[in-house]
Amino acid sequence: MKRSNRLVLLIGVFLAVVAFVGVIVLAGGNKDNGGSNAPVTTGPVVVATADIGLSTKVRADQVTVQTKPLTAILPGAFQDTSQVVGKVVRQAVASGGQLTTETFGGGNSALDIQTPKGMRSIAVQVDQVTGVGTVIQNGDYVDMVVGFASDKFPVVQKNPVDNTFTVVGGLNGTSVKLLLQGMQVLGTLLPPQTTDTSQPAPSGGPTTTLNGQQEIVILAVTPQQSEVIKFAQLDGSISLILRSADDFIDPTTGEVIPAVVPDKTTGVILKTLVESYGVLPPELVETVTPAK
Repeated sequence: MKRSNRLVLLIGVFLAVVAFVGVIVLAGGNKDNGGSNAPVTTGPVVVATADIGLSTKVRADQVTVQTKPLTAILPGAFQDTSQVVGKVVRQAVASGGQLTTETFGGGNSALDIQTPKGMRSIAVQVDQVTGVGTVIQNGDYVDMVVGFASDKFPVVQKNPVDNTFTVVGGLNGTSVKLLLQGMQVLGTLLPPQTTDTSQPAPSGGPTTTLNGQQEIVILAVTPQQSEVIKFAQLDGSISLILRSADDFIDPTTGEVIPAVVPDKTTGVILKTLVESYGVLPPELVETVTPAK
């Protein structure tokens, strides 16, 4: 065989090998492209690795990210633990449960009340003034302040002759007391939101409408506390005041403190304001009318 023929043959073999490798590369590339275009069927979701109690803040060691089928992921589920760590839980989460926007925003729902063992659930109605603007949410802790008007404490004078009683007027019998402390909110109910198209939209950002809106707040209480609340509902004026959740959470473990020592208060009557706060009582002014 001539040398030129061998050279042509070698060149032909080389080109055939190059073409074969090119076909393999192109085939592999087409296969990869086909794989990348395949529909996504799974996704990341944040789940609890331990039970997370109502009103507690989520710790980093309580959550992790798992990959689940898209059909098993709940609406509003979080995808990264940084999105939930440090937030206050408004709905208790069991180990293995997914953390969603409802976990932290279920403040206006009382559809699934779970009364703690040994406690009772009781509803209290408040408005924007007596209920902290009606922004109380599930998992909050509240105290109850009760005021009793003067007519609840009438001062009477007994007539020793006929044993009759006469109500003495002109005395202030109003009494206010921080009555119950550290009650946990199990649920709330607000009226449905309505849009009034007859009024122009406010300018300068969101505003609060002082319309006397009512809110139902469901509290976990002891049997004795339920009696106190019912009496206050019948004869007194009730206000709920918000507490910091940190007052009821162990800073080391992050768990709920079983019992919190209530703060001592004196209660307030008019005499308290005069003696302790310097409120000035009115004085009798005597005038002398010249004789005619």
